[in-house]
Amino acid sequence: MSPDRAVLERAIERGEREGGSVEFKERLSKDLHLADGRRESLAAQLRHRVLSGDGEATYVVGVTDDGGIAGIAPDEFTESMDVLSLLAEEADAHIENVETWGVDADGRAEPKDGRRTGSDAPAKGIVGVAIVREGAVLEDDEHIVVGTAGHVDHGKSTLVGSLVTGQPDDGEGGTRSYLDVQPHEVERGLSADLSYGVYGFDDDGPVRMDNPDRKSDRARVVEEADRLVSFVDTVGHEPWLRTTIRGLVGQKLDYGLLTVAADDGPTKTTREHLGILLATDLPTMVVITKADVVDDERVEEVEREVERLLREVEKTPLSVARHGVGAAVEEIDDTVVPVLATSAVTMDGMDALDELLERLPKTAGPEDDQFTMYVDRSYKVTGVGAVASGTIRSGRVEAGDELLLGPMQDGSFREVEVRSIEMHYHRVDRAKAGRIVGIALKGVREADVERGMVLLPRDADPDPVREFEAEVMVLNHPTRIGEGYEPVVHLETVSEAAAFYPDDGRLLPGDSGTTRVRFKFRAYMVEEGQRFVFREGQSKGVGKVTDVNPED
Repeated sequence: MSPDRAVLERAIERGEREGGSVEFKERLSKDLHLADGRRESLAAQLRHRVLSGDGEATYVVGVTDDGGIAGIAPDEFTESMDVLSLLAEEADAHIENVETWGVDADGRAEPKDGRRTGSDAPAKGIVGVAIVREGAVLEDDEHIVVGTAGHVDHGKSTLVGSLVTGQPDDGEGGTRSYLDVQPHEVERGLSADLSYGVYGFDDDGPVRMDNPDRKSDRARVVEEADRLVSFVDTVGHEPWLRTTIRGLVGQKLDYGLLTVAADDGPTKTTREHLGILLATDLPTMVVITKADVVDDERVEEVEREVERLLREVEKTPLSVARHGVGAAVEEIDDTVVPVLATSAVTMDGMDALDELLERLPKTAGPEDDQFTMYVDRSYKVTGVGAVASGTIRSGRVEAGDELLLGPMQDGSFREVEVRSIEMHYHRVDRAKAGRIVGIALKGVREADVERGMVLLPRDADPDPVREFEAEVMVLNHPTRIGEGYEPVVHLETVSEAAAFYPDDGRLLPGDSGTTRVRFKFRAYMVEEGQRFVFREGQSKGVGKVTDVNPED
């Protein structure tokens, strides 16, 4: 018997009894179970089950009252989870985890959670086990998202590994291994984890992960913390600069964190990453790493190099060692950049960085504006369907909302419905600007959901454009940019080849000027004021959209 099947078997063996923590439901429907006062009575029942289980209840869905495996259709199972989530919220609880199995024609249950293929017999339905825990999930007012950047081997992932675990590094990058993101990371359910590390704070200080390899540990941090800090990773190697751009431009970040190794100092890649961070007006801090491998004089020398680099791009460095964390919290913005030195081995400077991250205010996304989310990636989950994940750019979204998704290849938008929302391995009923989420969508196939698309309210009147006008600055180019120059433009989560037509016919390295930008293959949602990065080989630059109707 597989461990996963054992979860189901144990729940059925425990049975549904008075004073127990297990509840059997064949299905839950919005029309029946949320109407005529049933919501209140079922929420009270759920509360009783949770209290009987010392804060944890087990709901088995897709079984009869006596525990017989029946199986229900995928849409019915999804609706059941939506109803259960609403009942849990009513009872001051939340769904912590869901495991599902496909039921074959003979009534056998095999895993169907996205990681395993299950039996070869044709499935006639789904049965699932939902763990419901006491306490509401974290209110996402207190949650900042930090984009990390830095040259390869400058200690970026090691720094974050030590922050989220509280464990010193072994000097060989041991804590970095916790954060190695693999292609199979999306293992189950609505994994929306674009970030590669998360930790939090409560009244007693940091709430850290014991083992980031366990996704349940990440969920525990979300449950226990009053404030969360998520890190969105970027890649330090020069050949993968486009991945760095995706991390910094494609997500709605609150802050940037640039690492500079004390034994190496600022490099060409450091300058490029800093340029991208600052060009997007992202409040940024610079963390000098590996302070343990050099003497104090070298650390001070690198600090001076960083300060000179910042002044060259017309930014004001603020030394945390000299002015304190309070000053850094008060002053950090798109012009003032705090600088502090750390060691993940000796943990020197890590307390100051903890305090800084705990006190920094939320910056990204006006929650009162229209809901907007650019799709970063999509995938299919058995029993759920298409899932679009990304960072909410503005507004808020709730389960059951009717939205528009697009533009499609022909420029049209498709009507979809929000089945459910997940954030950091927690199913939530709503989320707002700045949150990294996975949204399960009804009304569209996963194959039709593409990176660069946008989700908008049903009553929006979207007008995708193929061409726009922008102010651009050329950061690096071997010769000159002329008419028809075709770099890749990174705007929000859009990554598309586009042709440039400069007003003056050409742009030289270091030049700023106006240009028309025309996407090569299709139209996208573009708004005035959006910032973007463009690149082609060694050529790189930044821009700001000034007019989305240049021919009017």
